[in-house]
Amino acid sequence: MKTTWPVLLGLLLLATPPAVQAQFTYTTNNGAITLAGYTGSGGAVVISNFVTSIGTNAFYGVTSLTGVTIPGSVTNLGSNAFARCSSLTSATLANGLTSIGAQAFFLCPRLTSLTVPDSVTSIGQEAFDQCISLTNAVIANGVTSIGADAFFSCTNLTSVTIPSSVTNLGTEVFGSCFGLTNVTISTGVTSISGDAFSLCHSLTSVTIPGSVTNLGTNAFQACTSLTNVTFAKGLTSIGAQAFFFCLHLTSVTIPNSVTNIGAGAFESCYGLTNVYFEGNVPTVGLDVFLADNFNVLTTYYLPGSTGWSLSFWGYGVPPAGPAAVLWNPLIQTGDGGFGVKGNQFGFNIAGTANIPIVVEACTNLANPVWTPLQSLALTNGLFYFSEPVQTGITGRYYRIGSQ
Repeated sequence: MKTTWPVLLGLLLLATPPAVQAQFTYTTNNGAITLAGYTGSGGAVVISNFVTSIGTNAFYGVTSLTGVTIPGSVTNLGSNAFARCSSLTSATLANGLTSIGAQAFFLCPRLTSLTVPDSVTSIGQEAFDQCISLTNAVIANGVTSIGADAFFSCTNLTSVTIPSSVTNLGTEVFGSCFGLTNVTISTGVTSISGDAFSLCHSLTSVTIPGSVTNLGTNAFQACTSLTNVTFAKGLTSIGAQAFFFCLHLTSVTIPNSVTNIGAGAFESCYGLTNVYFEGNVPTVGLDVFLADNFNVLTTYYLPGSTGWSLSFWGYGVPPAGPAAVLWNPLIQTGDGGFGVKGNQFGFNIAGTANIPIVVEACTNLANPVWTPLQSLALTNGLFYFSEPVQTGITGRYYRIGSQ
């Protein structure tokens, strides 16, 4: 049997601080008690621990509410539960909560920080949409789903970590988070939906883990400060316009797992000059690399890969796309240049003329930390590298990387 009844909290719930005289409406269903409505005077409200859920629209538009403490007895926050609470500055969520409903904190412009407890598995769409004062959001390892627009237009959010428990990031989940400078996407995420990080103007670097197989349309479009993108092997598809108008992106390495690049994926990336492909030529849409600087963009491919020709078609407009060049630098160990000479250790590097390379070194191959030593273009296809003999170490190892 389901009943609805109003209760004057200050009179009946002795556990509640006497300063809070708040009127609630509850519903019951087979012993479960849902807080269905609120007509109190606002301020900081503490929910009693006999409540098992906060109902849809329970605190919707309560402009006088400044804070809320939700006990561990509450397992679910309903849709719009605290939406448009324009004075809400703090929300304490206890362990026990499993679901944050759609638009639960939609348009709470003064909410500044939030910790999602380990017990939460689902964050609904638009849950924190337009919480423009939110600077810190801790998402605990346990959340498996973050809905579309969940943190859309949280313009002061600066850092976020996506835990390994999350498998999918919804459409525009962090879209228009203009202040976001750092994002960590843990291994476990398999798909990043369209516009997930679009218009994150302050984002400078991102690493896509190998668990991600699909990068959605416009996923990072107009991330105008993005200078570095690292793709781990495992990614198979880069969606259309995924990095459209990423003005400061200069170099990209595409792993050999990628088989498809959508139309305009790197279109209008005016600073992009070097694209390195680790595998065979992928299927590409129109205008993949189209930009005003297309005449200076060069794509590089590795020995043994197939499908490459003198030009790589990425524009869809004849006569040609960016030049495709074999990237094949090798350290020459069998010639007279290899070894120690006059307290200098050196070696020749040979390969295709003018390809860009970086000489790197480390001292421990078991746990390597590679340090760049010199960046250069392999003029005339040959370069002699040398450095002073390193003392006080048991070994030093070298490799050639791309710029």
